[in-house]
Amino acid sequence: MIGTRIKEERLKKGFSLSELALRADVAISYLSSVERNIQSNPSIQFLEKIAEALDTQIHSLMGNKNEELDGDLDEEWLQLAKEAQNSGISKQQFVEYLEFTKWQKQKEQEK
Repeated sequence: MIGTRIKEERLKKGFSLSELALRADVAISYLSSVERNIQSNPSIQFLEKIAEALDTQIHSLMGNKNEELDGDLDEEWLQLAKEAQNSGISKQQFVEYLEFTKWQKQKEQEK
């Protein structure tokens, strides 16, 4: 979960919860709730601030960089990724789209 990864990165840097909140200019209470996975869907803006304060990339907070794919991407997925790149979609825009889609799916499941 994102909160667990943020906490791990914070501890690696030797930051206290309040120090990271101050460096990232976010509320300590919100950061605490994210780290404890109470708030499980933080905004991209929040993640950008945290990633910058931790001197890391958003994608490393969103997913374990050591995880391997469950299989090779098939040719159709590769072609879709190439088309997205060629159409001018940035990696950041794609990440935001994925996060929005996950959020929508989560909201639908909560109903």
